Formats: sequence, structure tokens, C-alpha cells
Amino acid sequence: MTARPLSPQGPPLPTPRVSEQQWRDACFVHWRTDPALVAPLLPRGVRPDLYDGSTWVGLIPFRMEGAGLLGRGGVPWLGSFLELNVRTYSVDEQGRRGVVFLTLEAERAAVVLGARALLRVPYRWARMRCARERDGAGRTVLEYRSRRRGLPGRPRPASRLRVAVGERIERPGPLEVFLTARFGLHTPWWGRPLWVPNTHGPWPLHRGGLLALEDDLVRATGLGQLAARPPDSVLCSPGVRTGFGLPLRLDDPR
Repeated sequence: MTARPLSPQGPPLPTPRVSEQQWRDACFVHWRTDPALVAPLLPRGVRPDLYDGSTWVGLIPFRMEGAGLLGRGGVPWLGSFLELNVRTYSVDEQGRRGVVFLTLEAERAAVVLGARALLRVPYRWARMRCARERDGAGRTVLEYRSRRRGLPGRPRPASRLRVAVGERIERPGPLEVFLTARFGLHTPWWGRPLWVPNTHGPWPLHRGGLLALEDDLVRATGLGQLAARPPDSVLCSPGVRTGFGLPLRLDDPR
């Protein structure tokens, strides 16, 4: 089936809303790559979503704020934390576009355990830090650091990136929309793939300037030295508020 059209504005949720959260100070660092490299990493029942013949891999740090369940507001302390994920883009046989997370590093152990148990998404517990400052030109500079926690002797991939926030993009183009307007998650759930819908308003986007990048996470997901070369797109956003609905089976046409 042909992929459904993309729009900066999220559609209404097709299932009952079960959670809300805010994503703040997001950086979108992306590389163009060969779909054949990404396809083996996707869940059964989905294929790479392409832009201009390529698939895209993103390194996305942000601050989660006020995450909560069933309209009860954000959970104190537990609902606010740093996250850094490596993701790529997918489409299923119903034409629904989505994100596939290859890893999600987060600093709350309980969130990691809960998300892995409930949705089987690949969260990992990490030590994380975010710094916000101004450079000599008056630009906001965001620096994110992450190192996965683990047992001695086990790999502990890390990431550090510094991004300068540039001018506002008044009219995001097709590529900016493709990389950010993602209103669902494809994930394997006990052998059965699911699509988890979410919705939010348009991302307020800015150009980003990558000042520094030291990254092990992209390589650790099986994508080789992709992050060793300069990214093909860098964007920033102050953030959006989003809601998630109940998951759907891939054969559900909603």
C-alpha cells in the first residue's frame, strides 16, 4: 500500500488517549543512508520509509517533561527526564508511517523497565546531562551527554553532541516534515508487531549547527561508521506537547 501523506499537524488519535507528555529542547541530527542497511533492523511487517530514494537515521536528544497516564497529569520526578534515541523511519502495509527506535537511552531506571516490559521498546538506562548556554554570537547552544549504565566489562556506548540553535524555519520543507512529523511507533510486541499512535501540533523548527559530536550509539545499533561522517540534516526545536493512544495491530486499518 502507498504510504499515507505526511503533514506537520498530527491527526486525531484513532484509539483512546492513554498518556501525555512534553518533548523539550529537541535536536534532530540525521544521516541519509542505504535502505538495505536499515531493513534488517526493522520489525516484521514494516519496510523502510524513503525520502528521495534513501532512508534516514536520526540521533535525537531531548528533555521529557510531565509524562503521565490516563489524563492524570505528569508523574512527579519520574515523568521528567533526559532521553537520547537512535531512530529510523518505517511504513506498514496499511500505509501508516512511523518511527522505529533502535535504542532509547534514558536516565530513569523505572521508566526503562516499564517501557521494556509493556511495549518491548529498546530502552536502556544511562547517565545523562543537558547544558544550555549562549555563545559569543548570542545563539543558544545545547549540549547533551549520555553514557549507558552497565556491568563492569560490558560495552557502555556513549554520546556527546553540541548544537547551536539557528534561525527559525518559517515554512518547513518536505524533508523537514519527513524527519519530524512522525505520528506513530512501530515496535515488535511478543512476536507480534504493533503500531502505537501519537499526535501533536507542528514542531516549531530551527536550523541547527553541529559544533561537536562524539558518538558510539549509532555504531552500537548495527549501523557501522554512519555517525563518523557529517550529518545531512541538523534541526532544533523548543518542543511540542504530545499524546499517545492505545496500540493497534498492523492488520488494523485505522
